[in-house]
Amino acid sequence: MMPNNTILTDDFGRKHNYLRISLIEKCNLRCTYCMPAEGIALTPKKELMTAEEVFAIAQAFVNNGVDKIRLTGGEPLLRKDFPEIIEKLAQLETEISITTNGILIDRHIEVLKQFKVKKINLSLDTLVSAKFNTITLRNQFEKVIDNLHLLLNNDFKVKVNVVLIKGFNDNEIIDFINLTEFLPISIRFIEFMPFAGNQWDRSKMVSQSEILDQLSAHFSEFNLEKLEDEKNFTAREFRIKNYLGSFGIISSITNPFCDGCNRIRLTANGKIKNCLFSNSETDLLTPYRNGEAIENNIASAIKNKKKVRAGMTTVEEVDNPVLNQDNRSMITIGG
Repeated sequence: MMPNNTILTDDFGRKHNYLRISLIEKCNLRCTYCMPAEGIALTPKKELMTAEEVFAIAQAFVNNGVDKIRLTGGEPLLRKDFPEIIEKLAQLETEISITTNGILIDRHIEVLKQFKVKKINLSLDTLVSAKFNTITLRNQFEKVIDNLHLLLNNDFKVKVNVVLIKGFNDNEIIDFINLTEFLPISIRFIEFMPFAGNQWDRSKMVSQSEILDQLSAHFSEFNLEKLEDEKNFTAREFRIKNYLGSFGIISSITNPFCDGCNRIRLTANGKIKNCLFSNSETDLLTPYRNGEAIENNIASAIKNKKKVRAGMTTVEEVDNPVLNQDNRSMITIGG
């Protein structure tokens, strides 16, 4: 079937070839910026996509131009049928990657290798065990570190996602960069973003300019190299001269990259979010279960995408709790 790229092209000419699928709302960590302290009401299992439905809905996107799929959660490796899902999606012959907290990597690494899932984004917000326990409310630091090295030893391409929060881990920026001297990894510094129940505060953000100022002061501007950004980038890429690895800065709040956005999210209960910041959702699972074609629903969701951050064009609008809390919690969106 020839792809119909038009249904994945929005009114601003952005073509959406990158689908992020959340497989599950559950997680084995309790990161405070992702899940409200009081927890969340989980969607009943019968309302979540089955493995077959994940494949069928993904296939509709691939038939219309998607060539990159990322599996997220919650923690995607918690799905008991994760191997079945990977095996099905591998039939689509698209690039498949995952975002994980790393705890269960050792259990699934052979499945990942079998189906050529080589790109892994591993969430790790601190290199200090005690602080890891504080932010995640779980004692799994050593397990994550061990599995990070397991991935590298098996030649996976690893990006380490670090959500920076002022006063918590912004004093570890240099430590994370030092990892790239001898390890072939890419560190991703991510601005703290507002979602329902995560107690977001603009003063807790660490901006791109603050990160670069700190690195320039420590390594000198001469040793701080700007790299070419990827097409449809989210992270602006850098490295320290002669270091093996690199780092990127994802500044969704202070320095957005919406002009080149090519991403669309599918939640675990089968709803499209056309922007991470949007409270608008389009249900695909219900019409699919009713035997209806879902292409028109996809096209409608894409067409309704705003130019910048779900219509929040200024930092002041993002700072408005009436706007920034009118959304799901991050754990139910998918990372």
